[in-house]
Amino acid sequence: MKAIAYSKFGSPEEVLTLTDLPKPAPKAGQVLIKVRAAAMNPLDWHFIRGEPSVMRLMGRPSNRIPGVDVAGVVEEVGADVTSLRVGDEVFGNCTGGCAEYACGKDTAFVRKPRRLTFEQAAGIPVAACTALMALRDHGALRPSQSVLIGGAAGGIGTFAVQIAKALGAEVTGVCSTRNVELVRSLGAAHVVDYSAEDFTQGQRRYDLILRIAGNQTARELKRALAPRGTIVLVGIGTGRAGGTGSNWDLLPLIAQVFTQPFARFVRQRVVNFVSTTRRDDLSFLTELIEAGKVTPVVDRVYSLAETAGAIRHVESGHARGKVIVSL
Repeated sequence: MKAIAYSKFGSPEEVLTLTDLPKPAPKAGQVLIKVRAAAMNPLDWHFIRGEPSVMRLMGRPSNRIPGVDVAGVVEEVGADVTSLRVGDEVFGNCTGGCAEYACGKDTAFVRKPRRLTFEQAAGIPVAACTALMALRDHGALRPSQSVLIGGAAGGIGTFAVQIAKALGAEVTGVCSTRNVELVRSLGAAHVVDYSAEDFTQGQRRYDLILRIAGNQTARELKRALAPRGTIVLVGIGTGRAGGTGSNWDLLPLIAQVFTQPFARFVRQRVVNFVSTTRRDDLSFLTELIEAGKVTPVVDRVYSLAETAGAIRHVESGHARGKVIVSL
């Protein structure tokens, strides 16, 4: 099968090659997917470059295939798989998505909403599940609460704006000038152009702040937070000096370990978390999509041979919505 793979760390252009690799076979509890589209995530360029250095603890890559979000058609099912059948159009989470075929656990896939293309569906798993977990599970967002989303025009942010509105919140999105109309069209009641306004200096206070992108410190964000509000940090920054959130994103995560016994006495919370892709969440998101409340935003679509360019675009930090590789 045709696949994009790399066997050393470096820039996408230097290390990614289009090659022929053996077609994988599903094990028990797995499905083989004929991939129609795969979405690129920041995790991909972190692995490819081996940045931050902790990523290299997984060992030197050998024909490692990028891509963990895919949409396609079930080609074969392994033993004990009863939830999916050959021919089902599905989307979900696996490894090695930038290839003609990929295997993954059947519990990581659900049937594709009929109203979506494969390219749209491929953009859902990591980004939408992360947004859902941040808002519902870690932010405990309730109807009529106010939520501010920093990085509202990105892959996670475009989902977060729509999901927050679907959960009944009053949404404020923070983005650049060129993305103001996009974020407003997704359902944000208020849009802050960060080049013209600093929301941390304003009078408005938010019950929940999602910091997906931005360079504000914890202290600065707390100025815009309600007395009993929550800040949820999404991601751990670029891992590069001066990169988004590289100063302090890990500190709240470490602090939670030591302050958990006292959490009920803390008025303002700062939360970080590790995102997972769960079938129940994919099903919940599918319901929102079928109801017309959430629609994936696709920025650009690349061919398999252009995967390096797709990853480079994600790495730039300026993608509007999701970046997709189509097969």
